[in-house]
Parts: sequence; C-alpha cells; structure tokens
Amino acid sequence: MLMAPAATTSSSTSIFYMLGFIVILFALMYFFTIRPQRKKQQEAQKMLQALQKGDKVITNAGIYGQIENIYEDSFLLRTDSGSTIRVAKWAVVGKQQDEPAAHV
Repeated sequence: MLMAPAATTSSSTSIFYMLGFIVILFALMYFFTIRPQRKKQQEAQKMLQALQKGDKVITNAGIYGQIENIYEDSFLLRTDSGSTIRVAKWAVVGKQQDEPAAHV
C-alpha cells in the first residue's frame, strides 16, 4: 500500500516536466521563428505604404522601375526603356539604392 502513492507522485511530476518542456519549446519556437517573421512582414508593409510617385523600386523578379501611378493593389512602373508595366504591390521588394557615378 505504501508503494501506490509514490508511483502516482513520480508519474505526476514527470507529466509536469513534460508539459514544462513543451511550453519552453513553443516559447523558443515563437522567439526564433514566428516573431522575427512577423517583424519582417510589418517592415515590408510599412515600406510599401511609404512609397510615393517618383520612387525608384525593384521587384522580386528583378525589374527596376520608377513609380508612375499607385493603385489599391498595384503600381504602374516606368522602366529605363520608357515602357510602363503594372506590378502587384506584393512584388515590390524595396527601393533602389542610388548608384554611384561610373568610373571611366
């Protein structure tokens, strides 16, 4: 009869250790994967909202252009060749960096 309570105590403490391990595992997963991804998405959203006509941008397909018009879900870009293309807002990955003058 004295053995039964001891078995229950070790069984319940092992469950608490397992639950604690799972909580720690989820916390680590949140801080190392989910939180940085959300932060990156928020920064990208802020960048897209801050874009204006005349800004030079690059798309995820590697197309460089200058914003001619802004629509609800897309941009109208003018490329260096003078043509205009319409691209989805999510396709714009950033503003172009000013290129230094070419050395001759």
